[in-house]
Amino acid sequence: MSDEDDYFRKLDQEAKEKLRQQLNAEHTKAARAQLAALHHDRCGKCGGLMKSEHFRGMQIERCEDCGAVLLDPGELEQLAGQDSTATLSSFFSMFGSKRN
Repeated sequence: MSDEDDYFRKLDQEAKEKLRQQLNAEHTKAARAQLAALHHDRCGKCGGLMKSEHFRGMQIERCEDCGAVLLDPGELEQLAGQDSTATLSSFFSMFGSKRN
């Protein structure tokens, strides 16, 4: 084969790989959106419906079935107050933030 054939074969392979990556990214995004829609306003523990309510001046979500509470980032620190032992900070830094 000639250098020209190799060049065009390489361009074709690069274009296919780029398209494959783009399709995978779109598929992943669509799958995440589908999961988010499926689990929206649902309890992570039992799957029950989450109901918003006021608690100590904050808006929190509580499961109507099992009573589990969902707090947004920073709400636990607000409810717990100043943590002089840094227990909460060390706990969250150990596991890192998994929300995007």
